[in-house]
Amino acid sequence: MTTQDKFRGVGVALITPFKEDGSVDYNGLKRLLDHCFSGSVDYLLINGTTSEASTIEPEEKLEILSFIVKNNTKKLPIMYGIGANNTNHVLQLIDKTPFEYIDAVLTVTPYYNKPSQEGLFQHYTQVADKSPVPVLLYNVPGRTGVNLNSETTIRLSKHTNIFGIKEASGNIEQALSIVKGAQKGFMLISGDDMLTVPLISIGAQGVISVLANAYPEKFSDLIHNALNGSFVQATNSLVDFIAINGLLYAESNPVGIKEVLKYKGVCGNQCRLPLIPASKGLSKSIQEAMI
Repeated sequence: MTTQDKFRGVGVALITPFKEDGSVDYNGLKRLLDHCFSGSVDYLLINGTTSEASTIEPEEKLEILSFIVKNNTKKLPIMYGIGANNTNHVLQLIDKTPFEYIDAVLTVTPYYNKPSQEGLFQHYTQVADKSPVPVLLYNVPGRTGVNLNSETTIRLSKHTNIFGIKEASGNIEQALSIVKGAQKGFMLISGDDMLTVPLISIGAQGVISVLANAYPEKFSDLIHNALNGSFVQATNSLVDFIAINGLLYAESNPVGIKEVLKYKGVCGNQCRLPLIPASKGLSKSIQEAMI
């Protein structure tokens, strides 16, 4: 199976369940995995933004990875997040990561220091040169403060170890430019659940999804319908998520999706500071909007 085959469709950006004392809730994580396996998700993303990676210690990340590998009963492909705003630190993290069960790396644009496009190009080139597995670029300017523009993405698409981009800029024109100009086989993957159907219509190959944590069957089915060309059916299903989706980000991700999972009985809603569980008002709104 090619890298493109492994990561076509729906990847679930797994949250990290925590206990009230702040430790990782592995029983909750096991329930989450089983819940996701009940749907038709295609792969797992570990240590992404939705996992609260910025507040998880390095040794915890490796323990979580090991636990998920051992409990990956469907043997789904695994993508693992490795990113920082210090290029040398990313290279060191790659050296310290066991890649035996990792099929690809997701690496975010360096945040806070706002590098130039040439700086981004050189950063990603060094990361891709170092990584023993294929690399997926991750552009999310709303979090990082810098946009990886289409011209730089197209340049990076020529690197033999970079297979695509998780595009979360919300800029359809930028996405279209990538589809038009990138190397053949370079994958455009949506980083925004609600934009995935229109992005698929212009050439995207799927999504790395927050909603799939809570709705693995319903959300995956609509994305697969879109990939199969059934856009009317996919859109009719997508509109069901309009009310709930906006609430997921009202107090930052993954606060909202954890509240949904709490109501579904999958795991608790605890977060690590500086994030806190949903406010009473948001919790009520989420409960009323759940599908």
